[in-house]
Amino acid sequence: MGWHENREFFVSWEELHRATKELARRQLPAEQWQGVIAVSRGGLVPAAIVARELNLRVVESVCVSSYDHDSQRDSVTLLKDVSCTEDGEGFLVIDDLVDTGNTLKFLRKRLPKAKFITVYAKPAGMDLVDDFVADLEQETWIHFPWDMHLHYVEPLAGQES
Repeated sequence: MGWHENREFFVSWEELHRATKELARRQLPAEQWQGVIAVSRGGLVPAAIVARELNLRVVESVCVSSYDHDSQRDSVTLLKDVSCTEDGEGFLVIDDLVDTGNTLKFLRKRLPKAKFITVYAKPAGMDLVDDFVADLEQETWIHFPWDMHLHYVEPLAGQES
């Protein structure tokens, strides 16, 4: 399989922090927001950064399931709802990535007055997010720092058979 068929994008902690801080800057002035709602699990780290940068103390999570490890299902399951708002007014809903948009379609019905922001966006879901920092091609698989291990890799010359 060639590079054009299987694209991968690796995000470092530093890059994620820089991009998420930029996303937070775009949400100023902070006074317009009552709090943030993290889409668990991918939105937890970005939500913490945005809440810190905007000095917001109300941090809630909505827990949904739409993936089985590395494949997305057609349906979204609500595992834990929010209790801080009925319709999302005054809240930022934050996720790491909008891919196909299935999760955001589901959450927009639940929180129609919220502002939806993600750090990264793919074309199939871009129209469902109100703001994002970087776009990726639809076929690109993104690796977030919380999904990776840092470990020693033997040099190619040492891997001879």
